[in-house]
Amino acid sequence: MNSPISSQADRSILSSLLCRTELLLALVIIAVCILTGLVNDRFLSLDTLFGILRNSILMGILAVGVLVVMISGGIDVSFTGIAVFALYGTTMLLQHLGLTDSVLLAFAVAGIIGAGLGLINAVLIGSFGLPTFIVTLGTLSLFRGALLTLLGSSMISSLPHSMGLIGKTMLIRGTTAEGSFYSLPAAFLVVIAVAVVTWLLLEYTVLGRNIFAIGGSRESARRIGINILLTQYFIFTYVGFIAGIGGLVHGSLTRTADPLDLVGRELSVIAAVVLGGARLTGGHGSVLGTLLGVGLIVLVTSSLIMLGVPATWQNVVVGALILIGTAVPTLQRKLRERRR
Repeated sequence: MNSPISSQADRSILSSLLCRTELLLALVIIAVCILTGLVNDRFLSLDTLFGILRNSILMGILAVGVLVVMISGGIDVSFTGIAVFALYGTTMLLQHLGLTDSVLLAFAVAGIIGAGLGLINAVLIGSFGLPTFIVTLGTLSLFRGALLTLLGSSMISSLPHSMGLIGKTMLIRGTTAEGSFYSLPAAFLVVIAVAVVTWLLLEYTVLGRNIFAIGGSRESARRIGINILLTQYFIFTYVGFIAGIGGLVHGSLTRTADPLDLVGRELSVIAAVVLGGARLTGGHGSVLGTLLGVGLIVLVTSSLIMLGVPATWQNVVVGALILIGTAVPTLQRKLRERRR
């Protein structure tokens, strides 16, 4: 028979585990895989696994950038506009200059374009003190409108050689015993690189601690001497740079530069970040949690497709996941208070 002290210790351990967002997400992902696999045994196969990883590439890159903004207490919805602008602008510039063979140059140009557009957000938000959501909502429309007006509105299907090379190079490829083909593009390494660099930035640099401090309490951050203006300039420029890289990778994988692409993808990316533990009030979030949130969103979407659920229900599920992701931190906070 368990003693009261032992039972209390068990409850304390359980509460501690439930307060770990990453662990909860991992358990949910495992549960979704098991349940979907029981209904459709084709789900638990190599081609499905690599398909999920492949579909997570763009969302993973963009979500890591959005995480940085949300940790600082802001929100950015302009990243898809920046990504498409950088993709289309890079494609036209490289073709016009005849510089179509360098992969590093393609990444550099896309990153610079994205950083430049992110800097516009930084000036409006940091220097003029405008709300992040209103500014980025406006610049989302501004960037898309400028793209269609100044650069063009027709889809480009003949990409520079360097961009085609990014999409064609594979890390893993093969065929299952049933004859199904599976592959994982080398572009998946970009997700890993962006995640590692951002993790190191947030966890082991003074700048990263400043970002968390601003999200926790801007007034307190100002009182201890943190330069909020320069930090905000870095945040939105960095997010723009990541979005530009994400746009280039997306175009390379789809092998097209479509100025009308990625419309409406903002909600899914923000949902992944919220599910990963980031709070709209700022001061919380982790790269690992964000990547698990991305995995869950892509996994649920793939599961619905394999189960024959209409595509219109995907938005319903994403909306529900946002509500759950917002409610979970409140539950975790209550569990921590009860444990104390």
